[in-house]
Amino acid sequence: MDRVKTIDALRALTMFFMIFVNDFWTLKNIPEWLKHTTAEVDGMGFSDIIFPLFLFIVGLSIPLSINVRIDNGEKNRKIFKHIIQRSFALIIMGVFMVNYESASEYGMIISKYTWEIIMAISIFFIWVNYKKIPNLNNKVEYFLKFLGIILLIFIATIYEGSHSGETTWMRTSWWGILGLIGWAYLFNGLVYLLLRNKIKFLFIIFLALMFMNVQENNFLEVIPAFKIIVGASNHLFVLSGVLTSIFFVKYFKEQQENLFLKILFGCSIIFLVYGFLIRPFFHISKIYGSPSWVAICTAINLFSFIILFLLVEKTNFNKFLKPIKAAGTSTLTCYLIPYLIYPSLVLVNFSWPEWMIVGNVGLVKSLLFSLSIIVFVRILEKNNLKLKI
Repeated sequence: MDRVKTIDALRALTMFFMIFVNDFWTLKNIPEWLKHTTAEVDGMGFSDIIFPLFLFIVGLSIPLSINVRIDNGEKNRKIFKHIIQRSFALIIMGVFMVNYESASEYGMIISKYTWEIIMAISIFFIWVNYKKIPNLNNKVEYFLKFLGIILLIFIATIYEGSHSGETTWMRTSWWGILGLIGWAYLFNGLVYLLLRNKIKFLFIIFLALMFMNVQENNFLEVIPAFKIIVGASNHLFVLSGVLTSIFFVKYFKEQQENLFLKILFGCSIIFLVYGFLIRPFFHISKIYGSPSWVAICTAINLFSFIILFLLVEKTNFNKFLKPIKAAGTSTLTCYLIPYLIYPSLVLVNFSWPEWMIVGNVGLVKSLLFSLSIIVFVRILEKNNLKLKI
């Protein structure tokens, strides 16, 4: 289906750039506008729009995937179980990944880099799509899953971290990227399962989340701020994708794609103007998930969808995305592979030549690194090896 092609293309490009910007820590002297901005800065860099776009894509996929299950005759209880299982998997991965960041260099019986490699291998063992592997004995599948679980328990048991100078065990911290996705997917998946295409109720929830986002930034001190586990910005980005997807299907069934694109463009302009109008009250900040940042990123998300849809539908642009196609179909695998590569390079004492990590040359290195990850995942995909939750 063409609509799926558009979403897959947007997902592929977003993952390509996510790997790219996540490699910036290896570089020196790159333009500030590409980096994440600090909490004190009123502004945003290119890196600050990638995660919101990915959350938006998660939302785009929710109605489509749930509707397919409904059309296949699945009961709500089974779909509910699927949403819980996917969310749990993402949250577990996110917690382990975020704890690597604060793992002690010398406090554990193994190095933090070996710890990270074991974590990545364990995730692969547990959540690889064994059904796609031909002639695999069920006993082998169960053994590898069991081994993955045992390894995760092992590295959790031996874990020692450092927070504010204190030695600590594993913490949820900010949940990690996958954890944030997991909680936002759980909330929005259950909301959509309950309400389906009841736009009015979904819109009311969207407005309520916008108010929560304002309160998280201490706008009305008389009303206490609260979160649905994670910041409202995460839920807002996903729900904006859910709403876009619902209208997407509705207008295409009615063969009114031009009207849909006009409405989407109008919404992007409204969010953009709104974001800059409230900027004097809430400076643009990814770190704080400020309302102005949320609004501007929502505008960018909607506009990105419009542009890519037109490119995929009206031109041969899709053929230029073939080298990174796997990033749209094996996205989670692409995200995991660097957790194997980075610590492995440290353990073998590999370091990039200085000239390869500075300025524009460094940026080219990071672009090629991202591309090489995706090409490698494509090879894995052709051999029926990909993560599936």
